[in-house]
Amino acid sequence: MVFIVKPYVKLAESKMPDGTHYSLHQHDGKIYLKYNGFELMSTALTFSEQMLADVGCGALLADSPSRPAHPKVLIGGLGLGFTLKRTLELVGSPATVDVAELMPPLIEWNRTFLVEYNGPLLEDPRTKIIQGDLFDIVSGKNPGSYDSLLLDIDNTPDDLITSGNSRLYTPEFLQKLKKVITPKGCIAYWLSEPAPKFKKLLAKAGFLIEELASKPHEKSKRSRHCLLVARRKS
Repeated sequence: MVFIVKPYVKLAESKMPDGTHYSLHQHDGKIYLKYNGFELMSTALTFSEQMLADVGCGALLADSPSRPAHPKVLIGGLGLGFTLKRTLELVGSPATVDVAELMPPLIEWNRTFLVEYNGPLLEDPRTKIIQGDLFDIVSGKNPGSYDSLLLDIDNTPDDLITSGNSRLYTPEFLQKLKKVITPKGCIAYWLSEPAPKFKKLLAKAGFLIEELASKPHEKSKRSRHCLLVARRKS
């Protein structure tokens, strides 16, 4: 019996100012995003990215009695678009979903290579793409700007995708995040694994924390990813 190994086809690549190298690949009908040669995410494993929207937008569902008249969500990190897709499915209309993405090519790849997987998410009238650093974007927002923040930036605060992201996990920035959400709003973090030190830091910053385990795939036997949901203490 002869097995034919399907090759990885490089679709695009880009290098960030700090030297981080991103590349987009296709293999066996799936898309893979790599950074510095390591697989970061793929269209094969999207369950936890969608669950991030589920836990962060629970109070914003279209049929929820607690839904604001016009929900406002900020997604930190566009990725391959699966958190954005699920968020748009959940919040209904009217709504505003801002997406902060640092890397311009990733925005373009979502408009081109990923359209066949997720559709034209970036053309949805509820979607607003903000190209830039999440730190600067949040720092420029008024208090109570968002009902929900969905943050999928790094693997963990100790395993950063770019070195500049260390600013996103300081006590000072956590206070900015607390101000930018509405009193009943929440911040949901996607992490590749539990981060007990960061969980303690969030609690020290004045948040009530809920920790949830998530599978990388719906049929996975083991839940290895972690979601942290932070809400203001009343």
